[in-house]
Amino acid sequence: MNQFDVIIIGSGLSGLQCGYILSKEGYNVCIVEQHSQIGGCLQNFTRDGCIFDTGIHYIGGLDEGQSLNRYFKYFGLMDKLNLKRLDEGAFDIINFANDPTDYKFAQGHDNFAETLAEQFPASRKALHDYTDKLREMCNHFPLYNLEYKNLDVSEMNFFSDNAFDYIKAITPDTKLQNVLAGTNPLYAGLPEKTPLYVHALVNNSFIESAYRVVDGSSMIAETMAASILQHGGTIMTNAKVDRFIMENGAISSVELSNKEVLSAKNFISSIHPARTLAMIEEKYLRKAYRERIMNLENTTSNFTLYVVFNQDSFEYLNHNQYYYKKDDVWLTHEDTDKDWPFNFLLITPATSRSDKYADCATIMAYMDITDVKQWENTTIGRRGADYNEFKKQKTEQVLDLVEQRFPGFRKTIKKVYASSPLTYRDYTGTVGGSLYGILKDCNDPLKTLISPKTKIPNLLLTGQNIILHGVLGVTIGSVTTCSELLGLEYLVKKIKNAG
Repeated sequence: MNQFDVIIIGSGLSGLQCGYILSKEGYNVCIVEQHSQIGGCLQNFTRDGCIFDTGIHYIGGLDEGQSLNRYFKYFGLMDKLNLKRLDEGAFDIINFANDPTDYKFAQGHDNFAETLAEQFPASRKALHDYTDKLREMCNHFPLYNLEYKNLDVSEMNFFSDNAFDYIKAITPDTKLQNVLAGTNPLYAGLPEKTPLYVHALVNNSFIESAYRVVDGSSMIAETMAASILQHGGTIMTNAKVDRFIMENGAISSVELSNKEVLSAKNFISSIHPARTLAMIEEKYLRKAYRERIMNLENTTSNFTLYVVFNQDSFEYLNHNQYYYKKDDVWLTHEDTDKDWPFNFLLITPATSRSDKYADCATIMAYMDITDVKQWENTTIGRRGADYNEFKKQKTEQVLDLVEQRFPGFRKTIKKVYASSPLTYRDYTGTVGGSLYGILKDCNDPLKTLISPKTKIPNLLLTGQNIILHGVLGVTIGSVTTCSELLGLEYLVKKIKNAG
């Protein structure tokens, strides 16, 4: 029987970060990963010689002195990654059907406001007020600025502010309202639920600075894994945890699907809280706590195209392209199959081969897990001919919309691959293939704010469900989780000194 100080379930960004922090501090750490490849959404895959990212498509806040830059220095990443800065004047471009205007998101808060003010001159003050508000919201999160304080969840007014209502209040211009919310696919925002802090934290870091990892984000996982091993840690792949074994009200060990048992003093789960609790016998958790976690609503999923281009046929875009069929960018559950898709996000990954032409593109459109419910009990590669026909039909629908923005797009395609919410579910282990985990709700913020502490004394949670999704949100969550073992002030000082 193997004995460790800490067992970490899942080798996505949060699992690797927790493994790095704790192994660096002398803990005997073991990370267990159910798949053959580490990294979770940091993984890449290759088709026809092209490298595709699965989840991390661009990263914000990496300029010197900015929040993620300081964290990445601590993790030993900044001097290891090959980064490509997106266009200063337009890292994101928002487009609407029947509107030829490119609405550009520029890097830098003043630059962001002034660039949009060229198209919305009457709203110049509102735009500067908006960027000020983003920074103010981020300052409510002490770890955003590497401060020693804990997040104060008692400030309920802050957590209950609604993103849709705030944006609507700052400007009467409905087009500008939708432009400011145009990066909605980064958080799958619902107008009636999404808190302003989610919108602010996600958007502010990209306005600070925006980068792509050249040749794929898996380098983040590989670099961190190498450091964990160097610090004496263990990483096990093809190691799926089936259940927690309890003794005296605490976890003593985990049993893997091959019946191997691993023991530890502490356990950290980076997988979805509902999946975590499902591995604990009912008698060890209060029914009310279990039901609250199990019944939380999750964000929607995606239908994704992975397009391989004919050589030198489609120019590399050093920005991300958001396109909407209608002027309303907010996600609703009322879009009919006939209207689908109502949007897409197109990204051309950065490659070391060429700055002029793109090798490939990733195209994402919202899709709910219920749309593929009839195949929910199938596995990858064994879903049947009707599922493949479904994917072909949906692929054509997405390409029809892409053609509106990029006429002749189909002619550039050498090959196209597609994935559904089921693919995402099975590769990432998320509930329902959810893109961003638990849906934060400004109407009942305490219900959807998940603490890293659980009702089991030696079980902690981490990952996108704790603070927020995305690279920055997950990083802050990992530090919050590890501070339960190391102390927040001690850990923040270590991170600051590393930068």
